[in-house]
Amino acid sequence: MISTVYAITLVGIGLVMAVFYFVIINSKKTEADYQSITKKWYGVRSKWFIFLLALGIIVTFASLNPFPIPDQHKEYSSNDYQTVAVNGHQWYWTMTPATVKSGQPVEFQVSAADVNHGFGIYDENLVLIAQTQAMPGYTNKLIHTFDKPGKFKILCLEYCGLAHHVMITELIVE
Repeated sequence: MISTVYAITLVGIGLVMAVFYFVIINSKKTEADYQSITKKWYGVRSKWFIFLLALGIIVTFASLNPFPIPDQHKEYSSNDYQTVAVNGHQWYWTMTPATVKSGQPVEFQVSAADVNHGFGIYDENLVLIAQTQAMPGYTNKLIHTFDKPGKFKILCLEYCGLAHHVMITELIVE
């Protein structure tokens, strides 16, 4: 893998050097030759812009489909969802309650007591399923519906100090 990256880097550097060499050699041509090159490359420049714009749009849609954040604006009646109050501290989480029911939306009200933390919910395979920021003086709302029961890990996603790596707790979904 590293040798492949190294080879790609060398090829890229070589291409950049070739372009510079081409420009230096061709900069000594007469003004008439320069005007024909300018006219030709102005046309290429607009096509290149359209290509990059289309590529950017395609990459954006491909990387955000499906959108990785659950719908946070869906309205539920007060009887439809469970509320869990979460507070991040250096270096532990407080969560009340620590047990919720599956199949019913859960609203996590996430804040922090000291510094910024990243509130991440992981399934049994340690795949991130939902996340939000925990910030002092502000409460973020995260709504997630657990499809199946199990034990879910809550990890901090933002470095918050020396014991950041032990900032782990569990959420039980029945």
